[in-house]
Order: sequence, then C-alpha cells, then structure tokens
Amino acid sequence: MQDLSPRHVMTEESLRLGVVSGWYSTKVSGTFVSGPHDSEADCLRKIAELRPAVAKKKR
Repeated sequence: MQDLSPRHVMTEESLRLGVVSGWYSTKVSGTFVSGPHDSEADCLRKIAELRPAVAKKKR
C-alpha cells in the first residue's frame, strides 16, 4: 500500500469536491482513502490501521 497522509478539507473545498468537511487519509496522488474523520488524531489512527505492519527480518 502507498504511504497515506492526513489532509483537512475545509467547508469551501468540501462544497467544490462534493464531500463532507473533515480529515481524510489520502494517497500521494491526492485520492481519498478514508474519511471524513473528526480530528487529525482519528485520521492518523485509521492510517495506522490501514498501513501493514513492517515485517521484522529473521537472523
């Protein structure tokens, strides 16, 4: 999965995009992956859930 970033969409932009104002997790391309979330912290928690755990190297 690509790296995801939190992004806040304010009311004016939400009207233009046809989405609800709030925090969204987005791909580098700007595509929304999840949201809206109530806060940046909620958005970051969702990103952590979606991001696969890094496998530890075996020795």
